[in-house]
Amino acid sequence: MKTVEFTAMKDGTKEEYLFLKPLEDEHIKGTADRVLRELRLQEEETLPGYKISRLTHGLQSATRAYNEGADVDWVVGALLHDIGDGLAPQNHDKFAAEILRPYMREEVVWTVEHHAAFQMYYYAHHYGWNQHEREKYSASPYYRSCVDFCERWDQSSFDPAYPTRDLDFFVPMVREVFARKAHDPAVQQKGVVKGIPPLATAAE
Repeated sequence: MKTVEFTAMKDGTKEEYLFLKPLEDEHIKGTADRVLRELRLQEEETLPGYKISRLTHGLQSATRAYNEGADVDWVVGALLHDIGDGLAPQNHDKFAAEILRPYMREEVVWTVEHHAAFQMYYYAHHYGWNQHEREKYSASPYYRSCVDFCERWDQSSFDPAYPTRDLDFFVPMVREVFARKAHDPAVQQKGVVKGIPPLATAAE
């Protein structure tokens, strides 16, 4: 395969960079495939001790979101919120958020980015940590969305008996999200708060 001649970026010519651009564009188109591949690895390389794998946890979170009538951003956000567990276990929430940020509503990205702190409400006191870590974010317009995300879809999704949809069901949604124009203001909707769908109007 043809390659550029330079070995340091500063030495590249305009022609070489114009040659690289369509190759990079094609690489970007494969983002959904790479995300799905990493997600599937969570079935093989998972945190021990839980009743289900990290993949199943993501699938179950997304299934709950879907069953409650959430839009595609919430469903895919729920599916991928822990995708960083393997590569970034110390900051998996930030890792996942950066994957989603160019393609998704800001409200959902913020929720994914901060869900680890909000999840501490359910267990931190057992370790002598601050159970109310989430309160430092109480002024955020997305605070309630993150509280509800964790209560309804994240902390509750460790149940091997819950009827959970398989990954193939969510693949079209993942592809839809990553096919969007990156950093599109119409997609990111900065400052818009839609919240989690009320249970009273959730889908059957």
